[in-house]
Amino acid sequence: MARKSATKISTRRSAASGRSSSRRKRPARRRKNARSKTRSGRRWSRQVTEHSDALTLEHGVFSQRDPKRIAASLKRSAEHSRRRKSDPFRSALSMLTFYINRAGRNLPASRKKTLMRAKDELRKQFGRD
Repeated sequence: MARKSATKISTRRSAASGRSSSRRKRPARRRKNARSKTRSGRRWSRQVTEHSDALTLEHGVFSQRDPKRIAASLKRSAEHSRRRKSDPFRSALSMLTFYINRAGRNLPASRKKTLMRAKDELRKQFGRD
């Protein structure tokens, strides 16, 4: 009788292991709707521009219409910053590029044109034509 019980146990194990290889896959997860995200989760780039370790920007610097003023403000912020890790030109240009990239498709063509001109003006003001 000991043999019969031993064979039953071994067949149970093999049958159980056979079933585990044919498990059903989990259904794919659904994407969350963009509107369901919290306000703070969607605006992380705003936090970066306001509380950056590189620069302390003037309020509304990117909403100005004059590229020369934008460039001058960024230059002033970069030169006075004690927290930046690279030279002032790189810090200022990086912040401007970051703003343009994060705005993406939401940035109107006229604003993007102004900001791209501000990049050129920033190069001029730093003497890097």
